[in-house]
Amino acid sequence: MEEPAPRPLPSMLPWLVAASQVLGLASVVITGVWMGHYHGGFAWDGSAREFNLHPLCMVLGLVFLQGDAILVYRVFRREAKRNVKLLHGVIHLLALVVSVAGFVAVFDFHRSAKIPNMYSLHSWCGMLTLLLYCAQWVLGLLFFVAPGATTWLRSSYVPLHVFCGLVLLALSIGTSLLGITEKLLFNIMASYSLFAPEGVLANILGLLLVAFGLLLSFLVTRDQYRRPPNPEEESLSVHFKNLTDEGSPSSP
Repeated sequence: MEEPAPRPLPSMLPWLVAASQVLGLASVVITGVWMGHYHGGFAWDGSAREFNLHPLCMVLGLVFLQGDAILVYRVFRREAKRNVKLLHGVIHLLALVVSVAGFVAVFDFHRSAKIPNMYSLHSWCGMLTLLLYCAQWVLGLLFFVAPGATTWLRSSYVPLHVFCGLVLLALSIGTSLLGITEKLLFNIMASYSLFAPEGVLANILGLLLVAFGLLLSFLVTRDQYRRPPNPEEESLSVHFKNLTDEGSPSSP
């Protein structure tokens, strides 16, 4: 019996993925330019330059890297699912590490400058997003890597996992927009309404983040861009399920 021909790559997929990468990288670069040019650069010394690491790490980790982790199933469509799953988890872990570094930077700066923590809506949303992101990563590890989860349990959790991933990306971008506005109001409130160059640059950054989130959500939710089913992987999954069911004490 002949194997079915591989499903052709959707013509627009490479262009849309490339556009998402341009938007994501541009967001990271503009964040670096904003903090570097207008606020003195970066350092790990408790000064305001240490605070500058916070927005850079948040945009890099919880927006760009998280988005790329979600996209790997669209980009690596014909590679072994196990390898793609590993890459997905590693990028998420890297995003988590970068984000935690950003949180440590802002708390360390607040401690040195004797500024209160966790009083603004931005900080509340940021902490909620980070905690939920940690929970999402741990649950993904338990359901998709740990040997105790059954095939039925994993397949049942997949839609929730995907939904929570998009919600977390939306929370990350929304929290970033709150942080951008808060930073501008703290620093250039008097000139913000006069279209100060820093304000214009930060507004452009906000639009890029929104565009990145919208494009990534489009790629993830469209059926034609989903990873095509692999007959060999499906047969192995069914075989494993049958073996598990036969070995279960509750099986007839």
